[in-house]
Amino acid sequence: MSKHIIVLTDVALITCIVQKGSADVIVTAAQNAGAQGATVFYARGGGVRERLGILGIAVEVEKEVINIVVATDQIDRVFEKVYLAGNLDTPGMGFMYVTPLEKAATYIPKEIENKLANEIKQSV
Repeated sequence: MSKHIIVLTDVALITCIVQKGSADVIVTAAQNAGAQGATVFYARGGGVRERLGILGIAVEVEKEVINIVVATDQIDRVFEKVYLAGNLDTPGMGFMYVTPLEKAATYIPKEIENKLANEIKQSV
């Protein structure tokens, strides 16, 4: 049996860095917006802005980082839902960004692989 790689080229990585304890709500929002899943890991942040503004809001150094790979046509929808779910319009709640991916690969079920191949044949 020969193996071949199916390379995905129309994908991007949405990365969201938030306060510890916020990831579950964000992952749920991303999935509800069409994302297939997410990877969450923990990190520490620090810097000159450990306290924000005149309110003196303490910004925790422990962070959750959420990585979500999405098709390029899903970027705006998932980005918006994650932003709202994470309350990123509130000072100190987090930061997110999108990185275009040159290529990605993962297991693709045979029925989806066949469907995609048929769609490509029909469009040519």
